[in-house]
Amino acid sequence: MRGNSYKMSRNKDKYENNNTRRQQIFLSADELASGRKPVWHGVEITGNVRNLSPSLWNFTHLTALYLNDNNLSRLPSDIGLLTNLRTLDVSSNKLRSLPAELGELIQLRELLLNNNYLRALPYEIGKLFHLNILGLHGNPLGKEFLSIYNEPNGTQRLLTFMLDNLSALYSWDYEKQAVRFAVTPLPQRPWIPLARPNKSRPSCIFTVMCYNVLCDKYATRQMYGYCPSWALGWEYRKKAILDEIRHYSADIISLQEIETDQFYNFFKPELKNDGYEGIFSPKSRAKTMSEQERKYVDGCAIFFRSSKFSLIKEHLVEFNQLAMANAEGSDNMLNRVMPKDNIGLAALLKVKESAWDPVTPEVTQIAQPILVCTAHIHWDPEFCDVKLIQTMMLSNELKTILDEASHSFRPGHKFDTNSVQLLLCGDFNSLPDSGVIEFLGSGRVSMDHQDFKELGYKSCLQRLLPSENSNEFTHSFKLASAYSEDIMPYTNYTFDFKGIIDYIFYTKTGMVPLGLLGPISAEWLRENKVVGCPHPHIPSDHFPLLVELELMHTASAQPPNGLINRRYTQTTTNRINHTQIDKGHRT
Repeated sequence: MRGNSYKMSRNKDKYENNNTRRQQIFLSADELASGRKPVWHGVEITGNVRNLSPSLWNFTHLTALYLNDNNLSRLPSDIGLLTNLRTLDVSSNKLRSLPAELGELIQLRELLLNNNYLRALPYEIGKLFHLNILGLHGNPLGKEFLSIYNEPNGTQRLLTFMLDNLSALYSWDYEKQAVRFAVTPLPQRPWIPLARPNKSRPSCIFTVMCYNVLCDKYATRQMYGYCPSWALGWEYRKKAILDEIRHYSADIISLQEIETDQFYNFFKPELKNDGYEGIFSPKSRAKTMSEQERKYVDGCAIFFRSSKFSLIKEHLVEFNQLAMANAEGSDNMLNRVMPKDNIGLAALLKVKESAWDPVTPEVTQIAQPILVCTAHIHWDPEFCDVKLIQTMMLSNELKTILDEASHSFRPGHKFDTNSVQLLLCGDFNSLPDSGVIEFLGSGRVSMDHQDFKELGYKSCLQRLLPSENSNEFTHSFKLASAYSEDIMPYTNYTFDFKGIIDYIFYTKTGMVPLGLLGPISAEWLRENKVVGCPHPHIPSDHFPLLVELELMHTASAQPPNGLINRRYTQTTTNRINHTQIDKGHRT
């Protein structure tokens, strides 16, 4: 049957409400007789009520609470327990103030406060970033609130103003001209040791960072309404990002979502002062834009410490061009894959003699290159086929790069492509159980993998990646992922999504991970109610990954497999979870 929400009313007929939004569907008599239990999500309390029963706050499953047209003079702070509320109506009461705990109701879409005695609002209301409807009419509010509220798009403007001025979290220090935080600073992430260097052979020990920095044009209040606008601003975030990069001081830095102008006018000159050289390419759309528009196109960058590495050659991998060239036999390759302008960027680096320990005659005589690649794969979960195909095209291009490089070296300086170590970093926008990660980690993926969506890519992909196995696509790189779910539960942390989508892969036959940077403190995130990033203490929605690797020289014996001992890692993590990273003394 159909009826109004559960009521507590002195006079039901007088306060009956025919608003269809307040109506619930209850179980029929037959359904009740069968043993099914009724589920209700809305409560309406009307009838000149002056006080509310404390038992109301036990109904934490509620999504709608109607308390309008009563005689309530206050709302208890316990209302903050109803964290599933989407609608709260307390219009036409006698409220003179509101509890700060209203700010905990971050699922609210509608908050009606009309016709009360409110002269001020708690700034915590600014945390209600999902709020679409805010009713304030009929209250004697001060001008600082009403002037903003009455502007076009006034609700969102007022929420932004209140969040930006929420002194309970942070305030502006006029004397120091800086933000003064009330929130406890983010604890240092622990350094997790995995192995010790092998001193019996020449090796090069270096660190690698992978970091999606969130480019400026994507950092909007519409996307990240839980973050104050000043903490979303690029002038604030770029300094925090650079500080983080400098703090970890990696030898190779792989960055995604770097805007063209920011690379050339900020990151490149700043990091050059720190001893880095860098390469960059924007997404393919930049080719169709004016010079002014190109400044704001984001892309990928690779920085490397010039005291350890020198650039042999750089390579741009454009997935849309590869899709067009290999589209024969598949309309979906043209219609789904080709329009996406994501890229990969690769740098073939030579390890300098001074980076080896010890420096032996073999090190002096035989060049040891390393191929470093960064990529940003398409983001949309509905296009898992595109993600997998872009990754397959990337692996094929990397093999081609190595094949071409082996023939272009000067006489006496050639190298075996099988001895070149690959370091593959990036935002692959793919979870650990995806076809993308299966392909990279295992070296193979079924031609009938569900991520292809049965869209008829097989024939064109078979030409792109010829395979001896008629049922699988393969690649020849023997890769392992430095991170896993037991070490890092998420690399991307927003309100709507938390998961692992960033990776550092390394050639497990020539590199051994010595240690890596552990996760951000889950306790800190929980205690400070950080529902998503960016945050005033965290400048991107991604967390940087950092790994220390030992690279063996071609002339030295091959290591067992370069894989991380997960069992050892887990016990080690538990033992040193309070250890702080100490730059320059990681091993």
